[in-house]
Amino acid sequence: MSGTTTAAAALRRRAAGAGANRWVVLFVLCTSLLLVAVDATVLHVAVPAVTEDLKPGAIELLWIVDVYPLVCASMLILFGTLGDRVGRRRILLLGYGLFGVASGLAALAHDPQVLILARALLGVGGAMIMPATLSILRQVFPDRRERALAIGVWSAVAAVGAAVGPLLGGFLLEHFWWGSVFLVNIPLMLVSLPVGRLLLPESRGAGDGPWDVVGALMAAAGLFGVVLGVKRLGGGEPGGFTVVPLIVGALLLVLFVRRQRRRAHPLVDLGMFARPAFSTAVGCIVLAMLALVGLELIAAQYLQLVLGLSPLETGLRLLPLTFAAMAAGLAGARMLRRFGPRRMVCFGFCLTAGAVVLLTAMGGTDNAGLMVSVFLLLGFGLETTLFGAYESMLSEAPPAQAGGAAAIGETSYQLGAGIGIALLGSVMNAAYAPGLASVPGVPSAASASAAQSLGEAYQVAAQLGGGLGAALRRAAQDSFVHGLHVTLLVSAVLLLLGAVMALRLPRVMQCGSPAAPVEVPAPREVADSRVSA
Repeated sequence: MSGTTTAAAALRRRAAGAGANRWVVLFVLCTSLLLVAVDATVLHVAVPAVTEDLKPGAIELLWIVDVYPLVCASMLILFGTLGDRVGRRRILLLGYGLFGVASGLAALAHDPQVLILARALLGVGGAMIMPATLSILRQVFPDRRERALAIGVWSAVAAVGAAVGPLLGGFLLEHFWWGSVFLVNIPLMLVSLPVGRLLLPESRGAGDGPWDVVGALMAAAGLFGVVLGVKRLGGGEPGGFTVVPLIVGALLLVLFVRRQRRRAHPLVDLGMFARPAFSTAVGCIVLAMLALVGLELIAAQYLQLVLGLSPLETGLRLLPLTFAAMAAGLAGARMLRRFGPRRMVCFGFCLTAGAVVLLTAMGGTDNAGLMVSVFLLLGFGLETTLFGAYESMLSEAPPAQAGGAAAIGETSYQLGAGIGIALLGSVMNAAYAPGLASVPGVPSAASASAAQSLGEAYQVAAQLGGGLGAALRRAAQDSFVHGLHVTLLVSAVLLLLGAVMALRLPRVMQCGSPAAPVEVPAPREVADSRVSA
């Protein structure tokens, strides 16, 4: 009797999930995404408070900040493909639970090691949630026109989350202790778990053959090594700790690709990359992030160190970029239908490149009007590019490989961001350092220290004091602005290369005849059918 009751309850839950309105499902998925996106940036403003309370060493502090994106990026393919096999909804709900537990552990951490462990678990939870949201979205919206609108909403929410993180963190730190930036996740998880279990439909791929556990671990270890090496390279840390992970990670990824080509039932269908639209869309995602993420980091330093804005003022100054990205995401579906993927992504790249060139008009004094206008263009162009690329990539992937395709897209995003920080950071340093080599009257040792970064230059200038300190500070600001201009021009060239790459995308949006979604009848319909039988 109890077994019958349990089975009936499970059937009702599945029926409710499958029969739920797809726009309600989209709302639930966007809530998940918002949580992960906020958590990726909310800790940034809490670092000083964490440092004061837990007293972490320099290496421990780096791991506290970096371990979340490192683990998340490395495990996206593992959990994306696992969701295709065992159920995307199941992986998503497990991610919810792990995210909530890890948030509580992070909030109550009493030493750096516990906080690093908790941040790593948060990365695992994020890797379970991110590809699952996109793959379920792919299943729930079989009609490409509706799916384009859903992806636009999804991407707009991602933009909001990235911008809200620092603002939310700053608000919480003004009223509570640093652990509150993690505790805020727990109520959302307590709501998302039962709502997701009730409303989200289960979906999976064909499930042919066994899941390639060895291949999944090879991909995770390889991506971890590559992303770690790239991040360390971007931080200016040469030596074995940078080169060895990079080489080992790249080797593991090469072996992973060879393994997938030989298997009858590969973990990831690499044949997707033979489709020009899929491979081009992935390349566009990498190039867009490569050109812009490092630039965003440098722009934040410019706003705070050159213009003297506070962290909160810096976050508010960047808000126009977020609002423009939201507008582009919401308008993306209509633009895609009217202009097609090729023209849309090309336009986004060109608009973003133009906005980046306009930013070279910024100097040592504030020009708020120019900055707001350019950030609006930058946000709209970037989101237009990413929207068109993501939509093309997801639509080109077979439904059975939706989880793997979503994981590839998210991994490309993370890799592009990491490479961008490394590449543009190196360009910035190469253009900044020579300007401090020969400041009249400043000792060579002080000049060498000041050449490390603008923040370091300010500290050295304060120690020197007087006229020498003022001269060094002025020279450092001028060199930083020069380096910013060079970096902006390099970013513009990369964006224009992306526009050329986008010419391989389809000219028009091929919608075709949408396949009808498979839905379990609602509970009342199930009961009626049993009675009639």
